[in-house]
Amino acid sequence: DTKAPTEWSADKNVAWRLPLPGQSGATPVVWGDKIFITSVDENELVLLCIGTDGKKQWQRTIGVGDRTVRGDEGNMASPSAVTDGKHVWSLMGTGDVACFDMDGNETWKLNLQERYGKLNIAFGLSSTPIVHGDAIFFQMIHGDGKADTVEAMVVALNKLTGDEIWQKKRITGATSENEHSYASPVLYNFGGVAYLITHGADFTVAHELADGQERWRLGGLNPRDDPNRKYHPTLRFVASPAAAEGIVVSPTAKNGPIFAIRSDQRGDLTDKSSARHWVRPRNTPDVPSPLIDGGLVYLCRENGVLLCVDQKSGKDVYEQRLHDHRHRASPVLINGNIYLTARDGRVTVVKSGKDFEILAKNDLNEQLSASPAVANGTIYLRTFKALWAIRAE
Repeated sequence: DTKAPTEWSADKNVAWRLPLPGQSGATPVVWGDKIFITSVDENELVLLCIGTDGKKQWQRTIGVGDRTVRGDEGNMASPSAVTDGKHVWSLMGTGDVACFDMDGNETWKLNLQERYGKLNIAFGLSSTPIVHGDAIFFQMIHGDGKADTVEAMVVALNKLTGDEIWQKKRITGATSENEHSYASPVLYNFGGVAYLITHGADFTVAHELADGQERWRLGGLNPRDDPNRKYHPTLRFVASPAAAEGIVVSPTAKNGPIFAIRSDQRGDLTDKSSARHWVRPRNTPDVPSPLIDGGLVYLCRENGVLLCVDQKSGKDVYEQRLHDHRHRASPVLINGNIYLTARDGRVTVVKSGKDFEILAKNDLNEQLSASPAVANGTIYLRTFKALWAIRAE
């Protein structure tokens, strides 16, 4: 997008502000003149359709039974909606999932717990599903992960009927808090090659889209048998991987390592050094996902420090502090600029490239954990109180 603004405030470059019925960290999804956003409305978990004119078009209840997790860090409306322009799908942390047409007519609805077993995840299922081709893919990484009582799995459903296409158990042997993943799956889709990447329980695993068979798996993210590293009992993954042509960047958590993998690999990559572009032993982002652009990888740490490293070698380009506050949203690239969002509502805009330059520091004075969305010259920011449309005056 070439028209999105880099500067705004609560009374500058604001096209409109629409109050929302409740808070959530789910990112807005835009298609044409419609914006889809998940939220809570008292005890109901809802999907809202809002016009790009700032007027609510419809609201549908997906499930009931909200609960707040980690104080102000999340709730059961954390997964973002997903759309292909004909239908929109919404998953809630309770396992309730529904499909609607663009006018809000229900196509199908089900509960993943009723079909696949009880979710055992401390802070709720926050993973956003992916729609590709005729399928919608769900990553459910939770439970003990043991082969005889496995609960973690990856599932593909027919996007128009909800019928199962395939399911694959995801056995890794992770224990303790590491059994729970709050990351979302990622689609690798470059150069005619497409596969699904799932992330959590000590491993990053790639699956074939047609049948779910493992294409490759990467261990060593939280090794058990490394004499130089003790197994970390609470290294749960929140940040999702990032993919660009030829590379998959896999984060871990809590200042742990970050891996850059060659995308054409197959099999077990854990001890296969030739499968890696590089490994950085520490400084992984804990919650914001990595961003890849122009031969550079950007890592926004949860403490507001931005690291820029060379995509091929992993060598440092710069390390700079943005804002001394928690960062939960993922960085977004718009027209050569990177938008980095802090929990207090500060969005710092940094010029992409090897030279660190802050272009703007923008404040709405409302708490914010959702990543920005951009469409047709407008940036949509979902705070805990409202949906804002930021547009150049």
